[in-house]
Amino acid sequence: MTAEQNPVPEAEPTQPGASERGVVLGGEGVPARSSDIDRGGQPLVEMQGINVAFGGVRAVDGVNVDLYPGEVVGLDGGNGAGKSTLMKCLSGARPPDSGRILVNGQKAEIHNPRDAKKYNIETIYQTLALADNQDAPANLFLGRELKTRFGNLDDAAMEDATRKVVARLNPNFQNFKTPVKSLSGGQRQAVAIARAVHFNAKILIMDEPTAALGPAETAQVRELIKQLEKENIGIFLISHDIHDVFDLSHRIAVMYHGRIVGVVNKDDVTPDDVLGMNIMGKPLEEVTEEERATLH
Repeated sequence: MTAEQNPVPEAEPTQPGASERGVVLGGEGVPARSSDIDRGGQPLVEMQGINVAFGGVRAVDGVNVDLYPGEVVGLDGGNGAGKSTLMKCLSGARPPDSGRILVNGQKAEIHNPRDAKKYNIETIYQTLALADNQDAPANLFLGRELKTRFGNLDDAAMEDATRKVVARLNPNFQNFKTPVKSLSGGQRQAVAIARAVHFNAKILIMDEPTAALGPAETAQVRELIKQLEKENIGIFLISHDIHDVFDLSHRIAVMYHGRIVGVVNKDDVTPDDVLGMNIMGKPLEEVTEEERATLH
């Protein structure tokens, strides 16, 4: 993964003072690597030179980022950093003004959410986009209902499919007949994630998945994400909560004013390191001790 405007081949770090802590900066070094992620093969997604402008404001400025199977890449940054806009390019909600997206090494033409689904890209929005008065099976197949040969809704088949996919994610889930508005936040996340997984998602965008959840529900969501990793699903995790990012991600891409200022291996840095990059808008090795001291 590179962090600046122009894609470059992987090479040994050449930037003076390059950190040994797994930091990728300036397009000069190899990606930071978590020990349990194999990046020797083809990335699931490569976003190269992505630009988005709203009038004179560059919301996304020459961003390069990639994602491998079974990996969680956290997108961290303050409000207005460009995290959500960047992911809208991948989900088809807002195509980029320039740049390209590769899926499994092939150029992807993504102009709308329907195009994204063709490439097995699904989005779990912060609102979850669930029909509150419907139960889990109805939400799983919302807009894609199964029907009998007589044209009626096949409720039995939809419930059976829902039970099977939810069991893979959360074996303790049993509230299949309950309207989702009565479920806990963690259970609602399970339904939303099950919907994406059932329709063969390989690339998942999760927007603030633990926002407004209590500790127990947050733990449920973390277990769901771990299960998705085991199924080799790649996840882009949008969050401004540094603790969520550290708990759930393998690599962390820090965005500031539309740019990626650095990409770090979570195992090789501290929350203060990432916080310094976030607030100062600088690569890790450019954050001084004096600046670091002002964070507390």
